[in-house]
Amino acid sequence: MPGPNTAAAPEPLIKTVRVSDEVITAGLTDGRTITVPLAWSWRLSEATPEQRGNFRLIGAGEGVHWPDIDEDISVWGMLYGVPAHKAPAR
Repeated sequence: MPGPNTAAAPEPLIKTVRVSDEVITAGLTDGRTITVPLAWSWRLSEATPEQRGNFRLIGAGEGVHWPDIDEDISVWGMLYGVPAHKAPAR
C-alpha cells in the first residue's frame, strides 16, 4: 500500500502587486491572488499614489518593499492577516 505524498508544497511567492485606494492585491506564483485592505498598512494608506506605485519585490517574491515610505509587507503577513500597527504618538 503506497504511503501519503510527502512532497513539500512550494513556498508562496509574490509575482505581481497592485495597490489601489482601498486594497493591496498580490498575485502569487502558484496562481492564487491575495487581497488585503490598504488600511492594514498605515504607511501605504498615508502615501501618495506615486509612492504606492514605487515598489520592488524582496528576494524571489517573499515580500514587497516600498522605498519611498520604508514599508515592507511579506507574503506570509498577507496570507495570515498580519496588519502593520502604527507606533503610538510621543
